Amino acid sequence: MRSRNMLEGPLLGNIIGYTIPIILTGFLQLLFNAADLIIVGRYCGEISVAAVGNCGSISMLIVNLFIGLSVGTTVAVAHSIGAGSPEAVSHTVHTAVPTAIVSGIIVAIVGVFGNKTFLTMMGTPDTVLPLSSIYMKIYFMGMPFIMLYNFCASILRATGDTKTPLFLLSMSGVINVGLNVIFVTQFDMNVAGVALATTISQGISAILVVLALMKRNDACKLTLSKMRFYKPQLMRIIRVGLPAGIQSSLFSISNVLIQSSINSFGDIVMSGNAAAANIDGFLYVILNGFHQTALNFISQNAGARQYQRVRKILTICLGCVCVLGISVSAVVYFAGPTLLSFYIPDSAEAIGWGMVRLTFLCIPYFLCGMMDVSTGALRGMGASVAPMIISVLGVCGIRVGWIATIFQMQGFHTPECLYASYSVSWVLTFLCQMFAFFLIYRKQAKAAAES
Repeated sequence: MRSRNMLEGPLLGNIIGYTIPIILTGFLQLLFNAADLIIVGRYCGEISVAAVGNCGSISMLIVNLFIGLSVGTTVAVAHSIGAGSPEAVSHTVHTAVPTAIVSGIIVAIVGVFGNKTFLTMMGTPDTVLPLSSIYMKIYFMGMPFIMLYNFCASILRATGDTKTPLFLLSMSGVINVGLNVIFVTQFDMNVAGVALATTISQGISAILVVLALMKRNDACKLTLSKMRFYKPQLMRIIRVGLPAGIQSSLFSISNVLIQSSINSFGDIVMSGNAAAANIDGFLYVILNGFHQTALNFISQNAGARQYQRVRKILTICLGCVCVLGISVSAVVYFAGPTLLSFYIPDSAEAIGWGMVRLTFLCIPYFLCGMMDVSTGALRGMGASVAPMIISVLGVCGIRVGWIATIFQMQGFHTPECLYASYSVSWVLTFLCQMFAFFLIYRKQAKAAAES
């Protein structure tokens, strides 16, 4: 697949062409979980839907710390490409792959042996706990594959190639859906079947993306015998990726607290929340695609010291998330009852609670996109600690504080009150991120002009 040139040419068309495969890839990844929820909802009931949905926030809490390192890989590769250093690119690639494998093994061990403890700490109802535990255990067994795919895909995207990850994930996605149907309907495996199908399909996508890197003819070509931990590249990956991972994990802590609060309202509210969360997840990947685009385009152009293009990239990405976020949110909201019925066809009450979540989160979702783009822009400039601190205080701090104070007040102990905390945190975090971006931008642009 041809890599896209991020350093030259018109930006709008280049950005949109780069982003569309990322969005489609995100859709396919969500379809893994959507297929799980839809199939268990139709064949196993609302308790199984709640069991699978309940695992999302706690899984991300464990996984995101290491997934953040793939962000460090993206920035390290893109900066080295922009700076014209093929040796640094090669060393980063051959450091990133073993880092992915080790990270996956660590996460697998934590998830397999600690899942019941985490689920119990979340206040998972006894009716849901056994099935959630089974799903998590099998899902985490495939974590080395998930990590390997994410790290390798981040390398490809840093080169400008977003089509290869889409093509490979399409192949494994078809396999995932097929195995879901077979394991659940033919072998009556319930949530264990959908977890096993996801693990197998992720394994296939990981193998395919590694083969894709091995077939390249540039500095990103992967040679298994060259894999080792090159210290300068490992330190650079950690410097950018660890704060990103910590930020994502702390985001997940706030989501775990919200999920725990949702759990207190019973399995019907849990089921509606899980289905709606999967639906607004599709909206998220549309907007998050521009976060990844901003990260990669700005990384390469900052590495090449083309700061005028950096500002244009940020402006275009923010404009795109506003236009797409508002228009797509409206479509999703009005189609909400129909979409929710695919997940939970046997519970009108659960569908009603799903619509409550869509009302509070779907319509203002463009604000989340703007926040994510500004975070990607900061990381693309090489900043790592600033976006972490701002996001932790702006998102986690507000949501945790909201749960500890407003949510505890009489008359406000409702799902609606919980969901309202999202929009507040998005707006405040975006404003702070943009302030930090322009401070760093001015400093780097001035240094480049004086050198």
